[in-house]
Amino acid sequence: MHAVVVTDFDAEPGVADLPVPEPGPGEVLVRLAAAGVNPFDFKVIEGAMRGSVEHAFPLVLGSDGAGTVERVGEGADFEPGERVFGQFMDVQHGRGSYAEYAVAKAAKLARMPAGLSFATAAALPTAGAAAHDFVEGTGIGPGCTLLVNGASGGVGQAAVQLAAAQGVRVIGTTDPDTAVYLRELGAAETVDFTQGPTTDQVRLAHPDGIDAIVDLISGPGEIEPIAALLKPNGVIVSSNGAVDDEVLATRGLRGANLYANARPATLKSLAEAVEHGQLRLRIDYEVPLEGAAEALARLKAGKSRGKTVLLIE
Repeated sequence: MHAVVVTDFDAEPGVADLPVPEPGPGEVLVRLAAAGVNPFDFKVIEGAMRGSVEHAFPLVLGSDGAGTVERVGEGADFEPGERVFGQFMDVQHGRGSYAEYAVAKAAKLARMPAGLSFATAAALPTAGAAAHDFVEGTGIGPGCTLLVNGASGGVGQAAVQLAAAQGVRVIGTTDPDTAVYLRELGAAETVDFTQGPTTDQVRLAHPDGIDAIVDLISGPGEIEPIAALLKPNGVIVSSNGAVDDEVLATRGLRGANLYANARPATLKSLAEAVEHGQLRLRIDYEVPLEGAAEALARLKAGKSRGKTVLLIE
């Protein structure tokens, strides 16, 4: 089978010919039709998990995917021919979703609703689950004000919609080309980050502070200025491990570093929301499997205004 691999950390991704893997107990072999591309995919290449978990090289890249069940291992509750989607990355065994076939743990997959396309399903797991968990992690509700810092990408767009559906007043940071679309998704306000620092613009509009922040942009050591926008006891959730509990505590604030956990129940709920038009997922870039390196470079350069998908079948 064809797969996109790296042979070491910081190596250039390339297409390789690998044996089709076999599913073990509790695992499912999926013939993939599409794979979602996420920022975490290039962070793996850069060594985001180096030192914390063993990596098997050559390592097939990619977390998210959608396709058709080919074979099942003992104890896996799926049948050949079923359409499924979910998360496939397993760096310890060198496995990922940028391939014609991939093995996943059955507990990381969900069945696809009939009305969902493979491309949309592949784009959904990490971005949708992250948005769901980040918004839920703030603990806010109707009438609260939430800033989504980095609202123009796939996670941010989903977070805007999920929060707005709960009656939250959402502020989204974005470029001018995406601002109108974010308002269509439910953002009450948008902040054009090309016109000056986000912190200055939000503070001017909300001098008394805001209730919560989902920060998809700031890295470690960078979060204090944006956290300063919060009211006392406000909460900030980071996708980049940027929250320092001690620093926030000195300001009377709360925070958490959260990561996407695409549980089957969450995947099922998100897929149904997409199918029924309650959650819109914009795919702004599609390329074949061989275009994975280009797609990752584009994503890393911050050019994405939605989700990127590799079309495999």
